[in-house]
Amino acid sequence: MIRSKHLCSAVTVVALVVLLAAIAAAEPAVFSFDRSFYPYYPSLIKWDKSDVPFTPPQTCGQCHVKQFAEWNGSVHNMALVDPIYQGELNKAVKAVGHDITRQCEGCHSPAGMLTGEIKGAGLAGLSPMARAGVSCDICHSISGVTHQQTPSRDPENGSMILSPGENGTPVKRAPFKPGPTCGGGFHKCEQTSFQLKADLCASCHQVYHYDSHFPLEATYNEWKSGPYAQLDILCQDCHMVDIKMFREVADTFRKPERGDYRHYFNGANYLLSYLGAAAAKKAGDTTLAKRLMSQYDMAVERLKSAADLEISPVYRDGALSEVKVRVKNLRAGHNLPTSLTNVRQMWLEITARDETGKVLLTSGTLRPDGSLPEDVRIFNSDGMGKDFHFAIDPWVVTAFQRHDTIPPRGYKDVYYGINPIAGVKHVTVEVKLRYRQADQGVAEALLAAVPKDIDLAAQYGLDKVPRLPVVDMVVKEEKLVVSKH
Repeated sequence: MIRSKHLCSAVTVVALVVLLAAIAAAEPAVFSFDRSFYPYYPSLIKWDKSDVPFTPPQTCGQCHVKQFAEWNGSVHNMALVDPIYQGELNKAVKAVGHDITRQCEGCHSPAGMLTGEIKGAGLAGLSPMARAGVSCDICHSISGVTHQQTPSRDPENGSMILSPGENGTPVKRAPFKPGPTCGGGFHKCEQTSFQLKADLCASCHQVYHYDSHFPLEATYNEWKSGPYAQLDILCQDCHMVDIKMFREVADTFRKPERGDYRHYFNGANYLLSYLGAAAAKKAGDTTLAKRLMSQYDMAVERLKSAADLEISPVYRDGALSEVKVRVKNLRAGHNLPTSLTNVRQMWLEITARDETGKVLLTSGTLRPDGSLPEDVRIFNSDGMGKDFHFAIDPWVVTAFQRHDTIPPRGYKDVYYGINPIAGVKHVTVEVKLRYRQADQGVAEALLAAVPKDIDLAAQYGLDKVPRLPVVDMVVKEEKLVVSKH
């Protein structure tokens, strides 16, 4: 009787262990989701297929002349043809295959990816619609977003629904109530609730690792956790206006009027505009080259408006001991820098001299080969892979070893030790906050990897990779007293 009772207890324990193991096995992973819901995974775009094709931007431009001119030459327009992107895409296809790189293609040319035109890196044989990148019909065909259904439960990797039309008629969406003549008989018009919300931009301006869903780019989350989101200043309020309005919005938190919005989509990517202008000039299109240089100038001015510096002395026992440099994110609604922060470079260059001009301190000066010195004070990130070793390729990076960026309206303090020479009364300190979109070596590697159908010499006039342009975001100078005695 007792042995039977023990046997029953043992059976019960075994059954319980098996049951618990089964439950544990059935538990969803951290990033579980319905793969059938996202047929183009790892791109999270959904496409409401119908008999209505995507409309090329040139068709839209026949009626929307002003908007087309503003968009033409924007970074949205050039998202696919960007040679830096094409070099990265080519490397990625070779490393992880086209099934995975659809994630990139889904945001750089949604129509090209969805229709199957894009089968890897390169531009040969692509239609104007595919080459147009993020065109009019992409943004105005969005009928909804799926941010809460993604693996991370955040916006990521194109989590939007594209619905170009129905029953043979294009349907275009905008945030304002359409008038009776809207569409001119070519398309229907619908008012949406999200076209003037950050949700619209979040789909593609949050780039997560295709498998680990680590945020390689978290621009939307940076904005969402900052003061601009709390005061209802959205992506469009800063990036779809001119520079004057951008400064006003950032300083006063006053939203633009309807007539203030433009289709520039201007940000910090001056390098793409610079390369595009060279290509347009090489092709003999002086009008487009001028427009692209206008985009370049806007991007540079935007960077110069984004930050500020404060230089302060630190005294110990009445003697100058350190120089404190405060770097302030003055007007960016997201972190500085943002986007691919493990590639971007924002750093301090400092020089301190005595009355005779003798250099007492210097740091952050570019080397002759364009690289930064090891002791530079830099604001960006260092990526690492699953093995916890340093990595820079986006298909490898699954976490950050270091993440040092400046939040909206926030600041970072940097200290430099200084030892003035005896008898010196004043030290003049010059500090520059400098920015470039990538390390020189990284840019050279990416441009060297462009597909064979992109001839840098023929299309851009580049027989070698030039020194990447550097923008001095802020330059400040202060004269500091060496002794307080």
